[in-house]
Amino acid sequence: MISKILKRAAATTLAVAVMTGAAFALDISGAGATFPYPIYAKWAETYKKETGNGLNYQSIGSGGGIKQIKAKTVTFGASDMPLKPEDLEASGLIQFPLIMGGVVPVVNLPGINPGELTLDGPTLAAIFAGEITKWDDPKIKALNPNVNLPGKAIAVVHRSDGSGTSFLFTNYLATVSPTWASKVGANSSVEWPVGLGAKGNEGVAGQTKQTDGAIGYVEFAYAKQNKMTFTNLVNKDGKTVAPAIKSFQAAAANADWGNAKGFYLVLTDEPGADSWPISGASFILVYKKPDSAPAVLTALHFFDWAYKKGDQMAEELAYVPVPDNVVDLVRKQWGEIAGADGKPVW
Repeated sequence: MISKILKRAAATTLAVAVMTGAAFALDISGAGATFPYPIYAKWAETYKKETGNGLNYQSIGSGGGIKQIKAKTVTFGASDMPLKPEDLEASGLIQFPLIMGGVVPVVNLPGINPGELTLDGPTLAAIFAGEITKWDDPKIKALNPNVNLPGKAIAVVHRSDGSGTSFLFTNYLATVSPTWASKVGANSSVEWPVGLGAKGNEGVAGQTKQTDGAIGYVEFAYAKQNKMTFTNLVNKDGKTVAPAIKSFQAAAANADWGNAKGFYLVLTDEPGADSWPISGASFILVYKKPDSAPAVLTALHFFDWAYKKGDQMAEELAYVPVPDNVVDLVRKQWGEIAGADGKPVW
């Protein structure tokens, strides 16, 4: 079922009635990042079977999720680009990580198998800057001496919508390439020097698969579900690593969540021989003083269930569950959410 869900458009909505016992309850309504959509979909399916409660989540991109929560049209927003503490304070929001994973470059090169091609950060930045335009460029060949690289043109595919996946990807490129940092920068939306735009991780995956010679970037679950050819990367320690839950976990291992104000933490270009260099968390955004305390409480019950029972499902889709000590910090933060009477919701 999950593979069928992933083939739908980016704005696919998981919508089922939410019920508790014999009485109707409030829908759990959310919108935002496409990065975690595969695991949200799987969790929603299982949660519905176990509890009768459902989820209505619009996979529209992190930028859209931030806009919708700030407009108060949903109970929670989801973003892979964490909001800075001052932005959270100004908006009356809190944020917390719900799941972690990795962003991977994917290519459409007939005859090249997944993990057969290796790139490093500066070369990847040069490709997306339009400075490297052919697959048999000497810089790519130097990294892949035993790969028969074609002389065809490189077709860059990037996100067209405001995207936390783009934030992680461009944050990495800006970290490893001073030229990219000065000319393009890191954000959920940037002025891409070259390439074709597509909406959502789904759109980038689809556009890359149908464009000969293409290179794009997607959350790893999309690469797996769509049987795409992903590349390896050379990490900060100079080691060639493949995208896998082990390498995402290695990148997350050094994360200091306890000292990250507002849980603001970006996990790109982390040290460690096994670390995947484009890793990150996906965050939930809710109001400290929500208009509907029952709606937020319903959502918190779902998140609590995901923390308690969702780890195995997450790992099956190559996501990294949030460590238990971080979950404890998150639940403590939930105590800051209060209803109109001033009493804690959780």
